[in-house]
Amino acid sequence: MSKYQSPKVNVNMSAAKGVAVAIVLLIIIGVVATASVKIVDAGHRGVLLHWNAVDLTQPPLDEGLHFVIPFQDEVVNIEVRTLKYASDARSASRDLQTVETTVTVNYHPDKEAVHRLYKNLGLDYENRVIQPAIEETVKQVTAKYNAEELITKRPLVKQDIEVAITERLNQFEVVTDVISITDFEFSPLFAQAIESKVEAEQNALRAENDLRRIEVEARQTEANAVGLANANIAEAKGEAEAIAIINRALAENPNYLDWLKTQAWDGKLPLVVGEGGTPFIQIPVKP
Repeated sequence: MSKYQSPKVNVNMSAAKGVAVAIVLLIIIGVVATASVKIVDAGHRGVLLHWNAVDLTQPPLDEGLHFVIPFQDEVVNIEVRTLKYASDARSASRDLQTVETTVTVNYHPDKEAVHRLYKNLGLDYENRVIQPAIEETVKQVTAKYNAEELITKRPLVKQDIEVAITERLNQFEVVTDVISITDFEFSPLFAQAIESKVEAEQNALRAENDLRRIEVEARQTEANAVGLANANIAEAKGEAEAIAIINRALAENPNYLDWLKTQAWDGKLPLVVGEGGTPFIQIPVKP
């Protein structure tokens, strides 16, 4: 090999170094650009971190593209759409009956407070606050009612559970949308006893309603009978008064009966006329 390299070789080496440097610069620029741009997904809010510390000085980042300081800032996506959490809670009623309750909570993190939620609870806030809130609330509420009331007063029990869970989760920046109690389960023997008692009460109420209906119908029948009797009495009185008036008229005027006949006559002569057939018409008869 020659002690001195040719100018052509030096040019090639310089070009190779320039290409290598350009590639390195492009990589650096790409890394910096990637670190400078953060995207918040649809249905999410972004929590801005400075050196892994939550920035509470500004509200959470909205959906879309955001520019941050590279290598210093990070953005954590937190979903704020309605989410569902179901939990089975075991508790005891006031009369010490074991109750299995299934509660479903539809919720979403407060869109304007997800940075505080992340700072205080992190991303695993469901297991940290929602599940304990459901279990403790169900135990507190069911202990206020006996087992029968948990069935017969279900709307009231549901309302108490909803209010208690809502108030508790609001303290942790979690907003409840709908809370559903899908089931109350007791032991088979106790459930059968409750059903039998409820059925007996319904039958008794049905019998009481039937008795009231019969009493009302009886009073209506009695009223109808009294009304009919009064009508018959009035009719009989009217006929008696009419007969008395006719008798007085006959006593005072014997021709009154003939006058009544003329009032009842339809104006047509009979085909056969006998003696007394038309007392008000005198037909001459030869001696």
